[in-house]
Amino acid sequence: MTRARSVPFVLVTIFIDAMGFGIIMPVLPELLMNVGGIGLADAIAVGAAMSLAMAVATFFAAPVLGNLSDRFGRRPVLLVALGGLALDYLLLAVAGTLTLVFVGRIVSGIFGGSYAPAQAALADITPPERRARGFGYVSAAFGLGFILGPAIGGLLGE
Repeated sequence: MTRARSVPFVLVTIFIDAMGFGIIMPVLPELLMNVGGIGLADAIAVGAAMSLAMAVATFFAAPVLGNLSDRFGRRPVLLVALGGLALDYLLLAVAGTLTLVFVGRIVSGIFGGSYAPAQAALADITPPERRARGFGYVSAAFGLGFILGPAIGGLLGE
């Protein structure tokens, strides 16, 4: 893949990752209430536990994804991460139990650790004098995805 095609690929990957993280936020409490047959207070507590589990999964998976990207290349690892996020979205779409929602959130945590390989990919393809700008673009892609994700989730959840 050429450098000209690599930068947009990295930025789109980060954007999708962040958007997917945010898109579920506005609908998660209602999803948990419907799937689990629980009240709002319990849904908030279960959602918080799921968010914690997702963060822990990301904490442990991100360095592994980074190491895998060093060994097998950035692009394959980023593609696998996107595939894992698609699996999470599918699990959430068909979830009939709280357990399946929980598994989806863990899957999202594992494959949502694409930030480190994406930054490594950007460092690989960006000249040193433009690296700060490139990392700024990565942060902008994350920010834009995280802004649009909850907005889209809220609209779709209505």
